[in-house]
Amino acid sequence: MLSKGMQSGGGWPTGVNPGELRVVVSGAERTFEIHLVGELDMSTAPQLRERLSGLATDGPNQVTVDLSELSFVDSTGLSVLITGLKQVRQQGGDMALRSPTPSTRRVLEITGLTEVFAIS
Repeated sequence: MLSKGMQSGGGWPTGVNPGELRVVVSGAERTFEIHLVGELDMSTAPQLRERLSGLATDGPNQVTVDLSELSFVDSTGLSVLITGLKQVRQQGGDMALRSPTPSTRRVLEITGLTEVFAIS
């Protein structure tokens, strides 16, 4: 069994237990990065929804969501990302996704979201 903070080859991101999500926002003025660690699903999506809504009201120019340590995403999580994109665009900004894991990229491809989001 892995202790908190350890990561196996295909295991959980460092510092997050199964079923948890850590949302880290950095940036200044009107450019922000949101780093997601863990699982983005029905139980954790409200955390991200709240952070994105807060940023959208400030009228950001650019929001980048780093998915490099996202181990799982479901339809609720995808919905929050889409809603966040709409909110940011309504304020004249844009939102991009960065470094999705292979499994997350596959979900984005299957759902057609690779055509909606800029992904690097």
